[in-house]
Amino acid sequence: MQKITPFLWFDDQLEDAIAFYTAIFRNTRITDVKRGPDGRAFTASFELEGQRFMGLNGGPHFKFSEAVSFFLRCTDQAEVDYFWERLLDGGTPQHCGWLKDRFGLSWQIIPDALMRHLGDPDPARAARAQQAMMGMVKIDVAELDRAAAG
Repeated sequence: MQKITPFLWFDDQLEDAIAFYTAIFRNTRITDVKRGPDGRAFTASFELEGQRFMGLNGGPHFKFSEAVSFFLRCTDQAEVDYFWERLLDGGTPQHCGWLKDRFGLSWQIIPDALMRHLGDPDPARAARAQQAMMGMVKIDVAELDRAAAG
């Protein structure tokens, strides 16, 4: 059993958020929904790719910030493109592979190639890859490869 579960506070969009995320990720399920007297979801538990989440329709008191983000590791450019396009729908692009989705949650859409290049044992190659990443919005694997190669 997962001991730590991210708990997401929404104003009143919990059911919309769950529908949005479960339409994007392939391995998903809604495990529980507790409804308030008005019939709307008050809390819910759901899973995305094996990661459990809990959500709350808690009102407008708190907003998400970049201080917490979800790191989404992608195998290749096609997967980066898939998640970027879908999570960005109604959201805002940021820098270095980050975006804010329509609910204000921050995501890092990061290809394995970036992690490989940043961890390159050749510090010059790693620095070139990092410099290239700093100029990107959505991460471009081919451009990272070119930058690292020099």
